Order: sequence, then structure tokens, then C-alpha cells
Amino acid sequence: MTKIKENNGDDIGAAAASAARLPDEETLCEVAELFKLFADSTRIRILYALAAAGELSVTGIAEELEMSQSAISHQLRLLRRSRLIRVRREGKNMFYSLADDHVRTILGMGIEHILE
Repeated sequence: MTKIKENNGDDIGAAAASAARLPDEETLCEVAELFKLFADSTRIRILYALAAAGELSVTGIAEELEMSQSAISHQLRLLRRSRLIRVRREGKNMFYSLADDHVRTILGMGIEHILE
């Protein structure tokens, strides 16, 4: 019997064995929710602005992206709730930055994949 090969040369049996080691359903759903956040170009633009600047206020992000502060604030709430960004308070001002290097890596890999 001939083994069916995938594009990368691995046989289907190896793929089936790998599938048995998939994360649990709850974890997979959380990953899907995470990737949904990357499906919005405004949120991607915010993340790239933060990656480039290191830290920005809502006003700074709004100016950088030429959008209203209220539109930016809404997206920041979603990003913060998902732990993709963090906030630092200085007096009455809030400054936003990427939560960690994982976010920067995901952004970089996305661009790398598209440009291949």
C-alpha cells in the first residue's frame, strides 16, 4: 500500500499522531479568539504603532493613525482585555505598550509570511 504524502513530505500517519497531541478544546478556542483580534486592520495598526514607538498615549495613537480617540479607546479596551497590550498610568494620562515580545513576534511573523 502506498503512503499518502503531504506537501512537506511527511506521511499522513505522522500527521495523525501529531493530531492526537493537540491542545485541549478550550485552549484551541482561546487561540482562535486571540487570532480574531488580529483580524482587524485598526487593531493591527495600533499594535504596529506601539511596536514602533514602545509606548504611546491614546492621543499619540490617534494622531499616529489619524483616527478619533474614541475609536482608538474602543480597540485598546479589546486589546487590553486580551492581554496583548498593557497600560501604565502617569497622573491622568494612560500610556500603552505591547504586553510582551510574543505580540511583537506574532506581528513580525505575520508580515514575514505575507511578504514571502
